[in-house]
Amino acid sequence: MIIKRLKYTLLGFVLMVGLSGMAQQDPQYTQYMYNMSVLNPAYATEGNDINLGALYRAQWVGSVGGPTTGSFFVHVPLQEKIQVGLSIINDQIGDVVNETNVYADFAYILRLGNTTKLSLGVKAGATFFNTNFNGFVYSDALPDPAFANNLSKTFPNIGAGAYVFGDNYYVGFSAPNLLNSKHLENSSGIVANGVEEMHFFLTGGYVFEMNENLKLKPAFMTKAVSGAPLSVDLTANVLFNNTFEVGAGYRLDDAVMGLVNFRVSPSLRIGYAYDHTLSNLGRFNSGSHEIMILFDINKLGTPKGYDKSPRFF
Repeated sequence: MIIKRLKYTLLGFVLMVGLSGMAQQDPQYTQYMYNMSVLNPAYATEGNDINLGALYRAQWVGSVGGPTTGSFFVHVPLQEKIQVGLSIINDQIGDVVNETNVYADFAYILRLGNTTKLSLGVKAGATFFNTNFNGFVYSDALPDPAFANNLSKTFPNIGAGAYVFGDNYYVGFSAPNLLNSKHLENSSGIVANGVEEMHFFLTGGYVFEMNENLKLKPAFMTKAVSGAPLSVDLTANVLFNNTFEVGAGYRLDDAVMGLVNFRVSPSLRIGYAYDHTLSNLGRFNSGSHEIMILFDINKLGTPKGYDKSPRFF
């Protein structure tokens, strides 16, 4: 019984981290450089290929209620200056909290030089938020009234971003959710803090061509939200022969990461990342796992040919 109560106490802590306005709430990604459509509506690519991607992340494996996140995106260039996209993100905390975000993206691209472009983007969509506390075992004799009732709510939202990019680099700034939404509200004199705050992302990456078959790809992601410490990811990948990529990363005061991905074909790339938790939460989990898949096709529906340059980001 003591062990069971400890488990649900930990789940309650995870729930509070996910619902409280005083913490980071947007899902965390280690392979963020390949999941940019979800973070920044201004994300843009060269060429005419249709880009599809999916990512699944199991965070804090072994802990009760550890979050799991699945994301899917489609990115389509319509013409030289206009690109559009669709992204779907599902975030779950145990069997209790289920949140799904569905967004459409629009980006307009301006040429700043021979190889440099500026993309300005907006996204619009909705968040579908549900909780299920049926069968939940509380560690306290008097459960928190904020978790007494199941919720099912829909919140509209919008986002915006800017993205400067060239053949071998990018820098982006975005706020995917500009509207604050109250997941939990005051009820019967009880103050429940459940406001989703705006998150700001600053990202960047560069490709150093060491030689024809070896490229170094440093990247960073900074995430800021009111009431929480600044989150900083630093990553360095090495790309061999435009096919095999391996790297390492560090998330400030939180985790160290290992990344690997492989270009199975000119149109298909698969990847895996592992996070080892450095904070005190590491005592309760065995790390986080992340799997991604990227697929590119041209507008005629045929796979990307071998004569095309690789997609670096």
